[in-house]
Amino acid sequence: MTDARAPKFAKDCDEAISLFLIEAGQVEAWLEERPAWIATWVRACGFSGAIGKALVIPSEDGKPETVVVGYGTAAKRARGRFHLAAVVGALPEGVYRIEGGLPADAAEEEALGWLLAGYVFDRYAAQSAPKARLVAPEGVDAARVEIIAEGEFLTRDLINTPAADMGPEALEDAALALAAKHGAEARVVRGEELLSQNFPMIHAVGRAAEQAPRLVDFRWGDAGPTLTLVGKGVCFDTGGLDLKPAASMGLMKKDMGGAATVLGLAHMIMGLGLELRLRVLIPAVENAVAGNAFRPQDILTSRKGLTVEINNTDAEGRLVLADALALGAEETPDMMVSMATLTGAARVAVGPDLSPFFCDDDGVCAALARAGAAVADPVWRLPFHEPYEADIEPGIADLDNAPKGGFGGAITAALFLRRFAEGAGRYTHFDIYGWSAAAKPARPKGGVGMGARALLAALPEALDL
Repeated sequence: MTDARAPKFAKDCDEAISLFLIEAGQVEAWLEERPAWIATWVRACGFSGAIGKALVIPSEDGKPETVVVGYGTAAKRARGRFHLAAVVGALPEGVYRIEGGLPADAAEEEALGWLLAGYVFDRYAAQSAPKARLVAPEGVDAARVEIIAEGEFLTRDLINTPAADMGPEALEDAALALAAKHGAEARVVRGEELLSQNFPMIHAVGRAAEQAPRLVDFRWGDAGPTLTLVGKGVCFDTGGLDLKPAASMGLMKKDMGGAATVLGLAHMIMGLGLELRLRVLIPAVENAVAGNAFRPQDILTSRKGLTVEINNTDAEGRLVLADALALGAEETPDMMVSMATLTGAARVAVGPDLSPFFCDDDGVCAALARAGAAVADPVWRLPFHEPYEADIEPGIADLDNAPKGGFGGAITAALFLRRFAEGAGRYTHFDIYGWSAAAKPARPKGGVGMGARALLAALPEALDL
């Protein structure tokens, strides 16, 4: 990301345009305190305070002087998020200062939403970003919000880039660039070296691709509790020999969304200087079709020594994560988190907006639920349902990568991963979607981070920071 694209608040200035958020039903009360000509203008334009509606009130010389933005009702606001962001693209160019109507407990959400609304993906075609810039509202830590927004921009850029330009090599480059930016120590294990260093499942999944599979590993921080983040970096997923149909393959450039989200979150953690010791593990592969592709019914031996029967080559994400989780667990971190665009079952369960997560630690789960609600990054707990353990045990091997029947697919995948995370404290797995199918306030169509801000906000409680 270039500095020109980095999300930033505007500096306050005398020419700043005053902006007022007005709830539905409060328009007349606001107008009573304004000159008669403003009241006439607002009434003539039919402004009602509805969410997503804005009205520019010009000065005597015709320039924008004041803007009123509808803030709806509490009931309407509860059905969405980032309400101020809905009008950013429609506002005239200029610097805006919020003068009233913004609840203190919503100030950071709305300020972040304004910055996120400025995201455009312009790598391949010119795109026009909104020209309206915001002065950070009173009480908002502007530097903190800018770092969070920059992490989200990074995640979106990585997901949106097609696999021709975001294969394992490019994903490695992005991870190493982030590590270098923050002074983290990094190493990469590539190609046949994966076998000699005991990452056999990462190698098996990625060996058929033109770009060699690899594991990126970087560390940051020298004090505090230990946190290991593991992100699924399947840069494109054909399904392997169990080839996906075209309709299912169309969005597979986003199958590295877990890695992209982990890297965005890592930027937030390092940029904010949290007092912890961070480790990031990114298994980066392409699940391709070739004569040396791994096959259905193959049995792979994992880094942990557990054997895995391959009953579907399209259930590859859990295989590369398994080797990375096993590596991470060897150091018994205080907390380990995996993030992956792993199962369609998770989308069926909770839809595309919620980030489902699995965790056995009730304290971490409660912290995540509270944090998700507080920072407008909703999450939902799903269970590590013990009776389904038998479903991932095929008999001929220790584990089955694709249990038959189709029921509880997100749960059986999470149970599979938990086998490899044993030894790590407070293991949490996110099965995210990583994509917005339609434009929404602060979330344009395309790649999107999910769960990262909730996890960031939960870390102080989860790790006693």
